[in-house]
Amino acid sequence: MTDAPLAAGNGSAPQTEVVATSPTLQDFCRPNPAERMKAGRACRGAAPRSSHADWSPKQRNFDPLELLEKSNGTRIQELVPIRYGRMLHSPFTYLRGSPIVMAHDFATTVDSGLRVQICGDAHLMNFGLYASPERTLLFDVNDFDETLPGPWEWDVKRLAVSFVVAAREHNYRDRDGKDAAQTCARSYRENMRKYAEMPNLDVWYSRVDASMALQVFRPSERRSMQGVMDSAHQRNRLQALEHYTTVENDTLTIVERPPLVVRDTREDLPQMLKRLMSEYRVSLGDDRRTLIDRFRFVDYARKVVGVGSVGTRCYMMLLDAFHSADPLLLQVKEAEASILEPLLGKSAYHHHGRRVVAGQKLMQSASDIFLGWSTEGEHHYYFRQLRDMKGSANIELMSPANFSDYATLCGWVLARAHARAGDPAQISGYLGKAMTFDEAIAKFAVQYADQNQSDYEALQAAQRLGKINATMDL
Repeated sequence: MTDAPLAAGNGSAPQTEVVATSPTLQDFCRPNPAERMKAGRACRGAAPRSSHADWSPKQRNFDPLELLEKSNGTRIQELVPIRYGRMLHSPFTYLRGSPIVMAHDFATTVDSGLRVQICGDAHLMNFGLYASPERTLLFDVNDFDETLPGPWEWDVKRLAVSFVVAAREHNYRDRDGKDAAQTCARSYRENMRKYAEMPNLDVWYSRVDASMALQVFRPSERRSMQGVMDSAHQRNRLQALEHYTTVENDTLTIVERPPLVVRDTREDLPQMLKRLMSEYRVSLGDDRRTLIDRFRFVDYARKVVGVGSVGTRCYMMLLDAFHSADPLLLQVKEAEASILEPLLGKSAYHHHGRRVVAGQKLMQSASDIFLGWSTEGEHHYYFRQLRDMKGSANIELMSPANFSDYATLCGWVLARAHARAGDPAQISGYLGKAMTFDEAIAKFAVQYADQNQSDYEALQAAQRLGKINATMDL
């Protein structure tokens, strides 16, 4: 039976027949890699690669301290002095605690116009080891609190700057920090080229496991990294249990360490936890929902974490399946609007816990099976397992050569994350094969490390003048 032609109605002129057409294969195909690389190269016209070297304090039109103070407005006020105390420990901890300042500065710099899902806080300590669901030890980006679609250059620049600042903190030669920044950018560029030439599924399945990460380091420097990997294997849920819990009256409980770990004693706690867990459960897939249903709630405590996260609401939740014989520690961390939103636009996700989880799953090669999200009142949270074979490099024990190798590893992993979340062919076309971009990033990193030092000293001055309160050594 064939479709009848459309009839004219009410004596009006005959209507034009609408003919349905089937989509062709071409409708489902995006331009080939060569065409996308060409499009990436075209972006150099508006954003020359050498222009990434440019930074001047004159570009800044805001007060860093005002930004930091504003960001404290939604935090637990009694913990804000701890945040400042940790930031004042060194220029590097200042950098870790002030991604909002760097993001506002990046918004004044040139970018290619190419967008990916970015970490938003890609300093070198936000890369590390963790266990995949198959219990393979992987090396990857591991912090996504600020994740949002944005310029890939922002992640590269923050990572490169962190190597220069860290090198200065550990008294390396000036050129060692600059070389590490350039090495990081070169590794990003060269690996992006490899991902641009790979089939999409191969990019998606790619991962950097511990053995691959170890091969990045020169043979004479592998021992220290092997030690980090061995330690990560020990940092599992049982080790976390020994560190954070004790048995009292035959009951497993979290050990309080005020003000860093404090048990929640609110009267409405049981109902609040019931609501929190109920929504979290719904956010999980059917398989993981079946798994989490096998555990029962045991204890719950507030925990101070990190540097930039201090003051946000973060909790440990202790679960157990068989009366202390099968425990599980979850971290329940507040997810506020990304610091990038005023600069890049609002997230597509209304729930910021879901924003973090979605960004993490997009960028990481494998993610925690317990990732999920929930809400308590007006506060958004995401869940993950606490200490599941997690580990990070000990920069203090690294030689300059080891430090440079670590920069290579981080640049590689960041390229892999961006290749999954964006178009590696376009980015690679923009970057090209020459060292122009690498050298520009190294110059920028040194100049911005100077800016970071100046901002750190301004925060020190604010403390001396009593403009801020800081609690040190916590």
